[in-house]
Amino acid sequence: MKIARRALLPLLLSGCGFHPLYGPRGDGPGVSAELAQIQVGLIPERSGQLLRESLRTRFERGGTAIAPRYDLNIIYAISSDGVAIQRDNSTSRVRILARASWALSAQDAKRTQLATGTAQLVDGFNVFVNQYFAADLEREAAERRMSDAVAEDITLQVAAWFDRQKPAG
Repeated sequence: MKIARRALLPLLLSGCGFHPLYGPRGDGPGVSAELAQIQVGLIPERSGQLLRESLRTRFERGGTAIAPRYDLNIIYAISSDGVAIQRDNSTSRVRILARASWALSAQDAKRTQLATGTAQLVDGFNVFVNQYFAADLEREAAERRMSDAVAEDITLQVAAWFDRQKPAG
C-alpha cells in the first residue's frame, strides 16, 4: 500500500505544477545541463576559495563540466563579533555572518547580466579559555560549513532562475 502511495505522489504533484528541479523534464534535460555551463570567477581569501570549490562541485553534479556559456561572479565577505563577553572582557562565543552577492552573466560580446541575488548565513562557535588552537579549528570548521550552505543557497537561486526561463511543459 505504501509503495502505491509513493508511486502516485509524483503524479499528483505534477498536476499542480510541481516538477523536479535538477531532473529531466518533458521539454529537456532540466537545469543540470545549464548549471554545468557556468564558470565561477575567482573569489579572494581562503573562505572564497572554499565557496568557489563548493559551487563548482554543485554545478558539475551531473557529470563533467561542459564548455562554459555563463559567468558567475561573487563578492563574498565574512565578519564576526564576540557575543558572549565575560567579566574579564574575553569572548566565549563568536558569531560569524557570511554574505555573498552574486551576478550571473552570459559570455556574449556585451556580457549581458542575466540574474543577481544574495545569500547570507549566520553561524558561530565557542571559544574555550587557553585553547587557541581549538578556537582556530572551530573557526575553520564554521567557515567551511558556511561556504557549503551559501553555495547551496546560490545554486538553488541560480537553478530556479534557469527553471523559470524554460517554457512550462
